[in-house]
Amino acid sequence: MRTSVTFPSTHLVLAGILFTPDDHVDGRLPAVVVSHPGGGVKEQSPSIYAERLAGAGFAALVFDAAYQGESEGEPRGLEDPFQRAEDIKSAVTYLTTCDDIDPDRIGALGICASGGYVPYAAQTDHRISSVATVSAVDLGSVFREGLGRTQDPAILIAMLDQAGALRTAEARGAAPQLAAWIPDNAEELLEGATSQFRETFEFYCTPRGYHPRANQGWVLRSIDLIAQYDSYAMIRLISPRPLLMIAGSEAETAYFSREAIEKAAGPKELVVIDGATHIDLYDKDEYVTPAVAKLTEFFGKHLAG
Repeated sequence: MRTSVTFPSTHLVLAGILFTPDDHVDGRLPAVVVSHPGGGVKEQSPSIYAERLAGAGFAALVFDAAYQGESEGEPRGLEDPFQRAEDIKSAVTYLTTCDDIDPDRIGALGICASGGYVPYAAQTDHRISSVATVSAVDLGSVFREGLGRTQDPAILIAMLDQAGALRTAEARGAAPQLAAWIPDNAEELLEGATSQFRETFEFYCTPRGYHPRANQGWVLRSIDLIAQYDSYAMIRLISPRPLLMIAGSEAETAYFSREAIEKAAGPKELVVIDGATHIDLYDKDEYVTPAVAKLTEFFGKHLAG
């Protein structure tokens, strides 16, 4: 069962979908907040996972981040890691007000960039009693150092210079400048692009994963917010609550999960889905099915009544 919901996050109203088991009659349910990738929306991979978790007996809440999708916030496309963490905490707050949700049995799942945002939020929000990620990414690291940490440091310096200039321009009345998550000439770039780029294009820009509210660009001055954000610097604070991180064996981003697990204090577990790439875990059934099986086991154990 799907129910459209709204809830506040700071001064903004977020749009969400609450999935609940079809056979639920009474009693309070364990619940999982599911947060979307950078550039994504709630109707894509979060809903795939949420629907399956609901089928396993959980309530699952997906939502659009502030400034994105159907949620409020101007300028559109702002990517603010600290607001993203606040949105996750606000989703938890919303669930604690629902009569059919057990406020003491709430977990959270982050996908891609939210695989950084969810642990970051959970570090200090003890209401999140168990934490899981799929294809986790630290967006701060990606923008500071590039994927695989091969980026020339001069690139970040130039982007930060530009962010400051854009803040000044907006103060003087200019419209916020957007940067594309996937460039307009992406099809021309595919032949020499990394597999991560090709996969991202295939998911977001073809009928496979396309959604009209997704991948519409990010506000370029967001870089000065993103660059100072570190998903896992204090990940040890999640302990003694459990942490599960799921990554594909072929994912170019898998090092984020491995390194985060090394930093975490435990209980902790890294699960590698054999043959899966980063994007495979968004929607491909042969990889989503074992990931959901592990998530169901994990949340079933740690959100038990």
